Amino acid sequence: MSGEAPKRVLLGVGGGIAAYKVCEVASALAQQGIAVRAVLTEAAQRFVAPLTLATLCRQPAYTDKDFWQADHRRPLHIELGEWADVILIAPLTANTLAKLTYGLADNLLTNTLLASTSPVLLAPAMNTDMWQQIAVQRNWTQLCQDQRFHRVGPGAGRLACDRVGQGRMAEPSEILAYLQSLLYSQGRCDLSGKHILISTGGTREYLDPVRFIGNPSTGKMGIALAQAAYHRGATVSLVHGLVAENLLQTLPPLRTHLTLSAAEMHQVLLAEAPQADWVIMAAAVADVRPTETAPEKLPKQLLPPQLSLETVPDILAELGNVKPAHQKLIGFAAQTGDIVSPALHKLAQKRLDAIVANPIDQPDSGFGSDRNQAIFIDSTGKQQAILPCSKLAMAHQVLSLIQQLPH
Repeated sequence: MSGEAPKRVLLGVGGGIAAYKVCEVASALAQQGIAVRAVLTEAAQRFVAPLTLATLCRQPAYTDKDFWQADHRRPLHIELGEWADVILIAPLTANTLAKLTYGLADNLLTNTLLASTSPVLLAPAMNTDMWQQIAVQRNWTQLCQDQRFHRVGPGAGRLACDRVGQGRMAEPSEILAYLQSLLYSQGRCDLSGKHILISTGGTREYLDPVRFIGNPSTGKMGIALAQAAYHRGATVSLVHGLVAENLLQTLPPLRTHLTLSAAEMHQVLLAEAPQADWVIMAAAVADVRPTETAPEKLPKQLLPPQLSLETVPDILAELGNVKPAHQKLIGFAAQTGDIVSPALHKLAQKRLDAIVANPIDQPDSGFGSDRNQAIFIDSTGKQQAILPCSKLAMAHQVLSLIQQLPH
């Protein structure tokens, strides 16, 4: 994240079988250089040991036993509440949810929550029937009206009780993405009210049902943009090519459209764009396609020695031509060698408000990588470097730079 971002996360662990997932979250945060401490309720200790979390966090793990000892220079709940930049409660049980809703404080975790003003990420987990109880849903709705609280999950699936339904705790990857967004935004929903349309992934232009012209795009950058925008309060629509299922599972609940070819993506984007405040084209769309597509697999001996190609309609240029006055249109330019000159040409030619030029011939950058770097160029030619970082961190920087563009 940026050098100014806070780097301290407090994990509040509730008493549920999903507590085992928090171990992965704690380990990942510590490996990223983020200071992590854990607070376990009495029930949580029946599922995961304080020693386990202390070892993974490389920091102390606290229980109610620590709360009632008088060997602290300051009250422990005050110290922890002021220390934390972001608080995660996972799993959030029905019991802790009820306490938070009504401001009750009878253990270290709930006292710490009341002694802090930091943003809180809630990751509920419980049996489907428990989750669907009127009282639980009332408490959940009431608590989520407080802008301090952010929510991730619960998802649907097979639960530990073998019930299939709503109540499954969000996966560590989804929780980690939201935590990193909160570390960047400090809980501000500064994109609230914005409708952002994002494209990502590569397109496939088929010669026959098994052969196609494509590219190595994985969609990671666009998914990071969608995550970051959603976490900051935007309404997000994502148009994507084929993307790995594990990446799609990290997405928050937003509108998605699967498009395989450039023609399909063209149709969906042109239909969706008029309603968007920002359009961010991070997809790697094909430039050419075969002039003919065989309905069945061609035998090897019938493959054409020379492939006849035709150009694909330029989606970004069309969006630039029909762009409403209020809309901001942002392109991406994946380049080798000199990345600035081609990006400047694309910026002017396609009537963009800004373009993100990123190298694909540098280590830990471009297609398939979890990290990226770029130069953000606005319509006046002003350039802003985005230094190598995770794609989610870059996504937040891109969104902040778009905010600064003139209206």
